[in-house]
Amino acid sequence: QVQLVESGGGLVQAGGSLRLSCKASGRTFSSGAMGWFRQAPGKEREYVAGISRTGIRTNYAGPVEGRFTISRDNAKNTVYLQMNSLKPEDTAVYYCAARPSFSGIVIGRNEYEYWGQGTQVTVSS
Repeated sequence: QVQLVESGGGLVQAGGSLRLSCKASGRTFSSGAMGWFRQAPGKEREYVAGISRTGIRTNYAGPVEGRFTISRDNAKNTVYLQMNSLKPEDTAVYYCAARPSFSGIVIGRNEYEYWGQGTQVTVSS
């Protein structure tokens, strides 16, 4: 079992920045792929970014590429999402996800095994 707890969400003006954190506990965190997703009201949960087990490989959805950065610190069992140049359309609940059994990049929502409870990000115009 893996438990994931997100933090760092909040209200920010357009153009601002936030850094989300996802602390993992339970099964060895450093063993697998991690990702961030988001879900806006009335919309499907969508992929934002993914990172491989070692952190060497990363991947981003088109709307966030160049503005968001995913990283991880396996010694601290934590994955981060640095969000810069935020836009009102980034407003959503952000979730982190884990797939301990796979070491590469995972993009598909249904491929992740564990999920956090989410943290709200609101970007005002």
